[in-house]
Amino acid sequence: MNIWQAVLEAFESLSANKLRSGLTILGIVIGVGAVIAMVSVGRGAQATITESINGIGTNLIFVFRGGSEDVRNPKPITLSDAEAIADPFQAPSVVAVAPVIQDSGKVTYGRESTTTSITGVTPDYASVRKYTVTEGDFIDQEQMLGQASVVLLGSEVADKLFGRRDGLVGETVRIESQPFRIIGVLKPKGGSSFSNADNLVMIPFSTAQARLIRHSTSDQVDLLLVEAISPKAVPEASNEVAQILRTRHRTAIGADDFTILTQQDFLSTASTITNVLTIFLGGVAAISLLVGGIGIMNIMLVSVTERTREIGLRKAVGAHKVDIMVQFLAESSVLSLFGGVIGIILGYSIAFAVAQIAKANNAVISPSISIDITLIATLFSTAVGLFFGIYPANRAANLEPVEALRYE
Repeated sequence: MNIWQAVLEAFESLSANKLRSGLTILGIVIGVGAVIAMVSVGRGAQATITESINGIGTNLIFVFRGGSEDVRNPKPITLSDAEAIADPFQAPSVVAVAPVIQDSGKVTYGRESTTTSITGVTPDYASVRKYTVTEGDFIDQEQMLGQASVVLLGSEVADKLFGRRDGLVGETVRIESQPFRIIGVLKPKGGSSFSNADNLVMIPFSTAQARLIRHSTSDQVDLLLVEAISPKAVPEASNEVAQILRTRHRTAIGADDFTILTQQDFLSTASTITNVLTIFLGGVAAISLLVGGIGIMNIMLVSVTERTREIGLRKAVGAHKVDIMVQFLAESSVLSLFGGVIGIILGYSIAFAVAQIAKANNAVISPSISIDITLIATLFSTAVGLFFGIYPANRAANLEPVEALRYE
């Protein structure tokens, strides 16, 4: 018996029990669809997170207070530290330093109010973090020196307070009951690895320090954003920053009271997390494919029992053991292949639906449906059919013709 004849006979046999065949295929459909959808969504989430981190800047270094658990009472990061790092003689690989202080607070306009992040920044923050405004201007040095009561609104804050993002320059809002004049509206950036980059307000660093955000020392900062001269210079710049802080804080070797993170650190961490998540989701989905394979074996065993006399008759008229085995393997393979094709369509549909739901909830996820995962899922589903069809096919092939013909 050739393969083509075996496939045609498989179609005839399966079409005789359409409902049973359809329900058997359903297990494979769900398994393949789940694998494609879960892996595609996982890859899409990884791409979104990577793009978000890249949007922060490819040559940024983040400096926080606090080091290893062995270090007690770490010294705070200060403005003096920022000035030392900005010195081109001490850190030639550094092009800019932006100190940041942050807190949350209530912002109101008329009867509308929202609790958001209040960020004190310097003029360098715009270039370091790649922020631009849709209208108005960013904070300048004059406003810094004068501790001006001016504010930049994030796009989400503008929507909540005014219901629009244009024509807001010159309006006055209150931050913790203190009046601030709007000088600009920030261009939307979307979510980042830290927080929603659009749900915040920015005020001059000096203003925040003097009037809104209090720390244990007058020049303490929450975060230093350090920009290296190029992405390739990030490791060298990190070493320079570390050496400056060790000297200034007089820390022992291996006992740093600060933490330095680069974009590559964030990318590595995010990639590890999303890879584990993708593998986990794919593994869970693959279990349903395994269950579908068991369903195929179950149905094929029932089919062998029902067609015992037919098998005996075939063998009596000259069919070889391999012919019987090929016939039943063809049936199980056709079931799994059909299920795989329909499962691909289902997986694409689920991935598209997830993308639309995420978009509706302001979480941009673009599922990555690639040819490799499609081929793997299809081939795997066919392999499942073959694997779980071997036992029923072998059982049918080993039936004795005389016993099979006498079976009732």
